[in-house]
Amino acid sequence: MMRFSSLAFASAPISAALLLAACAPLSGQAPAKTYAQAGGSTTWTKPPKGYLTLAEPFDAPDIVGPPPAPNSPRGKADRAAYDDTRKLAGTPAWDKAIADADLSGAGGFKSFSCAAKVTISPEKTPTLANLLLRMTDDAGTIYRPAKQAFSRPRPPVGNSKPICVPREKWIETEGSYPSGHALIGWSWGLVLAELVPDRAAQITARGREFGDSRVICGVHFPSDLEAGRLLGGVMVSRLHADPAFAADLEKAKAEIAASQAEGPPTGCDG
Repeated sequence: MMRFSSLAFASAPISAALLLAACAPLSGQAPAKTYAQAGGSTTWTKPPKGYLTLAEPFDAPDIVGPPPAPNSPRGKADRAAYDDTRKLAGTPAWDKAIADADLSGAGGFKSFSCAAKVTISPEKTPTLANLLLRMTDDAGTIYRPAKQAFSRPRPPVGNSKPICVPREKWIETEGSYPSGHALIGWSWGLVLAELVPDRAAQITARGREFGDSRVICGVHFPSDLEAGRLLGGVMVSRLHADPAFAADLEKAKAEIAASQAEGPPTGCDG
């Protein structure tokens, strides 16, 4: 599995109806309707309202700071990462990036279930499933202001190189920095690692990979992922101070224990 780091790139360029338009806006129509996610063709219903109702919302632009300038060393490394990963089109890594574009119940929940070796689903773990969806809504509230503040063009803007999702309008209109996919994948990983600590390494690795796939896909730069994960850590820290989140987390622990007692999930590779 490729791992993406701006430091590594500086020397060697190289990555629902539940969850996220990780890089497109999370605002949508009425709950009964669906709207396109940034992964491309999938649609999903509007997630439930998040936990955080802050009198003073997070200042995400201040937390992450601006993206690297295009001609800076990090900016050049970001562009090199995009150029280099275009050669992955048609490879297993590319196929995985397509799958990771959809963090829905069929994709994201199953993927984390396999990493945790526990079935996570609305049927088996309803409180946990709803908790993760509420985090998705919170994530949009946090990262959207930064996207709007910096309006960083996405990697494929201005070129016709292959990307793993259709070239739809959001690619031209939605900012690249920070990555909502990286934020949500990482924050989900942190919470699930807390619930299944003996699988923490595998779970957080899976959370990281959702962000890495966005570089392989060609819709984000590595520095977008770094900023998204930073916001994800801040969000999870703040959520732990929220009474409703804390109560749901306790219920989720019991759900996880019951699901574990039924055995590991099926259909996982390896």
